[in-house]
Amino acid sequence: MRRDSGSSKDLPLDSMAASAAQTEKSKDWNALGRLLPYLWQYKWRVIAALLFMIGAKLSNVGVPVLLKHLVDALDIKSGQAQALLVVPVGLLVAYGLLRFSSTMFTELRDLVFAKATQGTSRAIALSTFEHLHALSLRFHLERQTGGMTRDIERGVRSTESLISYSLYSILPTLIEMGLVLGILALRFDVWFAVITLSALVFYIFFTVTVTEWRTRFRKEANAQESAAHTKAIDSLLNYETVKYFNNEKFEAERYDENLEKLRRVRLKSQTTLSMLNCGQQLIIGSALVAILWRATQGVVDGRLTLGDLVMINAFMIQLYIPLNFLGVIYREIKQSLADLDRMFLLMDKEREVADRPGALALQISNPPPEVRFENVQFAYDPARPILHDVSFTIPAGKTVAVVGPSGSGKSTLARLLFRFYDVQGGQIRIAGQDIREVTQTSVRGAVGIVPQDTVLFNDTVEYNIAYGQPGASHAQVVAAAKAARIHDFIHSTPQGYATRVGERGLKLSGGEKQRVAIARTLLKNPPILIFDEATSALDSANERAIQNELRSAAQGKTSLVIAHRLSTVVDAHEILVMDSGRIIERGTHEELLAEGGRYASMWNLQNAVEDAES
Repeated sequence: MRRDSGSSKDLPLDSMAASAAQTEKSKDWNALGRLLPYLWQYKWRVIAALLFMIGAKLSNVGVPVLLKHLVDALDIKSGQAQALLVVPVGLLVAYGLLRFSSTMFTELRDLVFAKATQGTSRAIALSTFEHLHALSLRFHLERQTGGMTRDIERGVRSTESLISYSLYSILPTLIEMGLVLGILALRFDVWFAVITLSALVFYIFFTVTVTEWRTRFRKEANAQESAAHTKAIDSLLNYETVKYFNNEKFEAERYDENLEKLRRVRLKSQTTLSMLNCGQQLIIGSALVAILWRATQGVVDGRLTLGDLVMINAFMIQLYIPLNFLGVIYREIKQSLADLDRMFLLMDKEREVADRPGALALQISNPPPEVRFENVQFAYDPARPILHDVSFTIPAGKTVAVVGPSGSGKSTLARLLFRFYDVQGGQIRIAGQDIREVTQTSVRGAVGIVPQDTVLFNDTVEYNIAYGQPGASHAQVVAAAKAARIHDFIHSTPQGYATRVGERGLKLSGGEKQRVAIARTLLKNPPILIFDEATSALDSANERAIQNELRSAAQGKTSLVIAHRLSTVVDAHEILVMDSGRIIERGTHEELLAEGGRYASMWNLQNAVEDAES
């Protein structure tokens, strides 16, 4: 019973392993299939490179043939006139020409194909980059940026490696194999070709099999190396915590534990590599002995000349030298295909928000436009609805404010209007047009947003402000900075507008970053404005100053203001109070205070807190 049970378990495991291997092969072929259209854009360069490669190999194969004739020509008697001319001059000139031809054709191949290789890499990288920017906000909120950028980098690099190894290593070797086997079969008896081909087949089979087997040791070594690196970086980043608890020894022991595992795996990897190299040399050595023994017997029997022996030996050396790197090349090609497949997986990510076929640009005939939310329903997760039948209108040129506790759905309104997500019920209309029926680019071009969490590019202050309108003049940037009340701060820094803000703008304070964000939105000058907690990082004095500028900027524009501090929205045309995804109150500041409801309670509470702080 136990034996039967064990057998029944073995079959599914074998099937699973076979299925996994088949899946991996299909992924490899799929990656190659998707690469070819990019490469085939340079088909004439590909064809020219192949012709130059064939020319290089013909020249390369011609060298042993030349050596054969030169060796045979050494049978000239001493003192004959042609001995001085034919042997040295013929050897130098012919040998030099063939060597030069081989090098020349190889360099021409590289020169012609370089544009195709770099162009293909560029096209794939650009396609991936554009596709990632086209994906929804949900994807970018869930992504691991480090891993994603590493996949793109490896994928682009693998494109070059795959083309290089295929065109510069595998294909030339196959061509040379065919030429040598043809010469051996036609010029000598067929056994020379049989021995050579058998050795080649066995060599390739052995190399591929052993390389596949030892790949797991490489993977394990990479995993242990990553684990050790992660622990070291994590420990160094938390230097102060390590010191607080006097745990230097503990961290060293954890790090050393991974280093020891890495050492053991690398030893296994080196041992199996030595086994592979020894096996390869045994196959090559055996084939060389068999071939040279047969050639030597032919010379002794008078069937072959000494030149034939030299030619056969040169053929074998030329043929087997590239095969020494077959294991490395095969492993690198497999890794390149895997990296390429991971990059193509990123390109296969479907766009959650996509323009409908034939979608036209948003038309705003009389700016500013009216914005309407009609029975909008939305959920990031179907099990947790965020908005429930939300309806309101922002009249043309007016300001509507939304207030409420965290998690009530305020910021979701801004994301839906900007079309980071599509509504799951109801409609959002700009100038009477459903934003799902028009292009995303035109919607986002008509809307400017100042987000609560401002992220800046690791560039200059001027670059970050000018990002609102690429190509804006310095005077326009300064005007926007003055409107956002940040010009004086920028002017006071040693480098002024050339001051670099650091990664994600970390060299600036929260208030300074937010004012830069306000400035670049003002520079964009769209007909619709969204202020999502736009002054949350500012102190009271700067908040009041900027509020005046925001009111001025909102004049003649349709504005949606999402606010936590109620004092910033008292002048709004209408104030919406949201809770749990529903509008529970609406009206002007005075109307809501008079109702004595949720808004009035929030107003009184904030005033009490501000009085206590003052």
